[in-house]
Amino acid sequence: MAFRLISLTRPRGPLAVPVLLIAVLVIPTAAIPAAAAPAPAVAPAATAAGPSSAEPLLIGHRGAAGVAPENTLAAFRAGRVAGVDFIETDVQLSADGVPFLFHDNTPARTTNIEEVFPGRAKDPITSFTWKELRRLEAGASFGRRFTGARIPHLDDIARIANHRTGVYLEIKSLKNSPGIEKLVAKKLHEHPAWKRLVAAGKVHVLGFDASSNRRVAALAPDIPLQQLAGTVPEEQTLADWSTFADSVGTNYRNLTAEGVGRVHAAGLGLGVYTANSPEAITTAVDLGVDMVTGDFPQQSVRLQAGRNPFPRARGLEIADSVNNPPGNDVEIGAGEYVVVRNVSAHAIDAAGLVVRDAANNTLTVGARYQVPPGGELRVHTGPGNNTATAYFNGGSASILNNGGDSVALWDKRGRLQDVFAN
Repeated sequence: MAFRLISLTRPRGPLAVPVLLIAVLVIPTAAIPAAAAPAPAVAPAATAAGPSSAEPLLIGHRGAAGVAPENTLAAFRAGRVAGVDFIETDVQLSADGVPFLFHDNTPARTTNIEEVFPGRAKDPITSFTWKELRRLEAGASFGRRFTGARIPHLDDIARIANHRTGVYLEIKSLKNSPGIEKLVAKKLHEHPAWKRLVAAGKVHVLGFDASSNRRVAALAPDIPLQQLAGTVPEEQTLADWSTFADSVGTNYRNLTAEGVGRVHAAGLGLGVYTANSPEAITTAVDLGVDMVTGDFPQQSVRLQAGRNPFPRARGLEIADSVNNPPGNDVEIGAGEYVVVRNVSAHAIDAAGLVVRDAANNTLTVGARYQVPPGGELRVHTGPGNNTATAYFNGGSASILNNGGDSVALWDKRGRLQDVFAN
């Protein structure tokens, strides 16, 4: 085991706050010990007796986007119940200036927009008034049991969060949400529920736009701030970010040990997104990150505690996701596919299996399919003739992200079997 001291506060001249040193424990892959209690918003400061043994903070992405419709109350509650340190969400402003929680730039992917407002599916989500947004249904596309879920107001998540599970608040759509930084800062400092969370150290603000983050830092110097980036930049940029940010968040797929070292050398904490599979999480932890964001918070918590992340698994797992095969992604009899493998000692009925990706696209397996011990089944997106080892969904467009994707495997009763990432 090794400990590392990093600073999680930034100097701001007359607005400077005391520098906190935290110790982060780098945990070997083989054993991730259980925490006695959820980690605090900022790990305990190092003392003369030695550094703290804080584990990486765990953050539920868009609440718990792998098991419930993203950025809905159901997803936020699922993240809180899982016991992660924070639940992450995205805030934008409606056309009449109301802060609401939604990720995409348009309502097409996750709502029933065409039923309610035909012809407006490609309109910016920020072009709708709050009254109009409240008419949209945002849960049924994930699953029938979530039918009726609505787009939440910013304050809704503050009432779900508590002193154990706080909020990572990402500011989105800056061009279409003018003044959002000032509104968010005002909410955090004046709304009773937000004030309680801030006082408990359970609110962080984050965003990709450095200019926006500078504005947030000036308006709310007491709120921990994370600068997001697809990759870790060079030392000069990190030095600049350290003047207003506390940490950096980046895509785990692009992270290297050298990048981790650059971030920590700049006095910044380091988080990764969106690490969903146990292997992805373990790799990030082994590299020495301080925060891990993922769509499956319950599985992340179980993994960190040294327990089986998939206690309801029956023996089927995802062995591979072939996102970018030769030729067309939906070529007849070929194209992209996911490999399901039977790792048990007995044949398993695969009928009704569902493969779901991070964008909520799904592939299914038809009736009368069994996978023998050690056998594999290819689940294709496109058209083709079904065989004993290949099932074709007949889709006309690819769904797997060629730049890297995570896919989850569910049985026909809705029990999570595995999560794979590439």
